[in-house]
Amino acid sequence: MNHTLSGIAIGAFLAFMSFQFGWWGFVVSAVFMAVGAVLGRAVEGRIDLRRVLDALTGRRSSS
Repeated sequence: MNHTLSGIAIGAFLAFMSFQFGWWGFVVSAVFMAVGAVLGRAVEGRIDLRRVLDALTGRRSSS
């Protein structure tokens, strides 16, 4: 599935959630999608969650 088709599917899902459940349904589904994307990248090895957490808590700098 290419990026354009993925974007269309995500947009359709978010539109459905906003029509069906209002603003908060849209927000909650978008947050869950973002969390799922981050966890998926962590499983694939594209992102190191420990480094991200350390950077957010100020233990390490990005440089």
